[in-house]
Amino acid sequence: MFILSSVYRTLVAIGDRHVPTKFRMVWDHPAGPKTVHFWAPGVKWALVVAGIGDLSRPAENLSIYQSAALAATGSIWARYSLVIIPKNFSLFTVNLFVGLTGYVQLVRALRYRYSQEQAQKALTATSQVSH
Repeated sequence: MFILSSVYRTLVAIGDRHVPTKFRMVWDHPAGPKTVHFWAPGVKWALVVAGIGDLSRPAENLSIYQSAALAATGSIWARYSLVIIPKNFSLFTVNLFVGLTGYVQLVRALRYRYSQEQAQKALTATSQVSH
């Protein structure tokens, strides 16, 4: 970890010398590019892209538990990002979309399961009537 810390400090020192004055406020912001608060939301967009990509998957291949976990964590962290100081609107936005994609996939998976149960009940009722 020491190597990564020294690489980070070196990169920040280089940035400190080269960032123009008009961008200095963003550069030195408590949620700016020098912090994980800036980079984590950008990387987390991969979850949103994956969730949108899963919209084309058949509903029988969706995991209810995974979708519920994404919906819950998206909701929890979206709320958290507005409570922390400094407020992190980038984190809020990405978590809002993580939650939304999780809820959409969860509804798709639950609807599929429900329709399968109804079809099975109808099939069972039909086979009992014919005997």
